[in-house]
Amino acid sequence: MSSDDAGLRQLIARFDPNDLGFIADPYPVLDALREATPIFWNEATSQWTLTRFSDVQETLRDRRMGRSYTHLYTHAQVGRAEPDPRWAAFQQHERWSLLCLEPPDHTRIRRLVAKVFTPRAVAALRPAVQGFSDELLDRCRERGEFELLRDYAQPYSVAVIASMLGVPRSDTQLLLDWSHAIVKMYELSTTDDVRAAADRAAGEYIEYTKALIAEKRRSPDGLLVAELVRVEDEGDTLTEDEIVSTTMVLLEAGHEATVNTLGNGMRAILRHPGEWQRVVGGEVPAKVAVEEMLRWDPPLHLFERWVLEEGVEIAGQRIEVGQEVAMLFGAAQRDPRRFENADRFDIGRGDTAHIGFGGGIHFCVGAPLARQEIEVSVAGLASRFPEIEMAAEPLYHPNFVIRGLTALHLRG
Repeated sequence: MSSDDAGLRQLIARFDPNDLGFIADPYPVLDALREATPIFWNEATSQWTLTRFSDVQETLRDRRMGRSYTHLYTHAQVGRAEPDPRWAAFQQHERWSLLCLEPPDHTRIRRLVAKVFTPRAVAALRPAVQGFSDELLDRCRERGEFELLRDYAQPYSVAVIASMLGVPRSDTQLLLDWSHAIVKMYELSTTDDVRAAADRAAGEYIEYTKALIAEKRRSPDGLLVAELVRVEDEGDTLTEDEIVSTTMVLLEAGHEATVNTLGNGMRAILRHPGEWQRVVGGEVPAKVAVEEMLRWDPPLHLFERWVLEEGVEIAGQRIEVGQEVAMLFGAAQRDPRRFENADRFDIGRGDTAHIGFGGGIHFCVGAPLARQEIEVSVAGLASRFPEIEMAAEPLYHPNFVIRGLTALHLRG
C-alpha cells in the first residue's frame, strides 16, 4: 500500500457521522476529503461517495441513476434485503413520495402537483407567511431574549405548511412531532427504537391525512389538499395514497429545510462580524442573504441515488448497476473549483446555482416557498433586532444527513 493510499484510508476513517466531534464541525474533514479525492468507497455504508461540486451536480441530473430501483429490479437482483415488514407504515408513507419515485410515476405525479403548487399559488401565500412571521417575531421582541428554533422557526414553518395544506393551526404540533420522528429514518444509521417511533408517526400521519382528504372531498376549501383531490390532467388524477405521500414530503422537506436553514444560517451570520450589519443596513437584501445561508452550512448534507444502467462512470470510477452513490452536499457546496473563496461566508454572494435544493428531476418542488419563508424571516429579524447576538454557543443535533441545531439562543 502506498503512503497516498494509507493517507486516504485514514482520512476516510475520520468521516464518522457517529462522532459528535465530527458533527460539531464536519467541514475540515469534508474539505480534506474533497481535495484528496473526488470519489471514495465508504465501507461502513457500502456506497460510492462523491465530494466535488461538478460530479455531484452531474450525478443529480444523470438519468441513468435514480432515487429508487424497484421499478426496474427486484431487491434480490441488486443484492439488497427485502424491506423489513416491521416498518410497513413508514414504507407506505413514502411509497408515492416525489423524492422516491422515478419516471413514469414521478413525471405523472409531479405534473399533477405542479398544476396546483404553482408560482402564483406560492406568491398568494405571502400575506399569510408574513403574518405568521410578524406574529411570532413580535412575541420574541417582547421577550428580549428568545430561542430562535422553538420560539420562532418551528411554529412558523409548520404554521405556513398547515395553512397551505388546509390543516387547522391547532394541529400544527401533531405535524411537527410526526415530522421530527419520521426524518430520523433518513440518517446513515438508526436504532430499532428510532425506526419504531418513525413507523408509529407515519401510521398516525397516514390515518390523519386520509381523514383530512375525506373532509376536503365533502367541503373543498381551495387549499392544497382539496386541490390535490380535485386536480386532473388528461383524465389522470391523484390517488389517496399519492396525496398522502405528497403532503408528507412537503411537510418533512419543507419544515426541516426552513428551520435548519434559519438556525444554521443565523449562527453563521452572527459568527462572522459585520455580515449581519450588511443585512440590517440594506447593503444585502434578505432575498440575497438566503442563498449563502443555504450554501455555507446546508440543512441537507447527503443525498443518494442508485445506478440503474450499465456504463456509468463518475470521476474515472466505473460504478455497477445496483450500487448506491452518496453525494456529500457539505463538501460540494464549499468546492473552490465552483465557488470563489468557497470557505468564506459572504452574505452578499447571492449565488443561486448552488445545490441546496438538489437538482435534476428531484429538484425540490417547494424551493420557491422555502426561499420566501427564509427571506421573510431574515427581513423580520433584521428590522426588529439590528443588534442581535448569540446568548450561548449552539450545539448541533447528533445527525449528519439532516444538519441542524438543537437550539439557538439569541438576545436583541
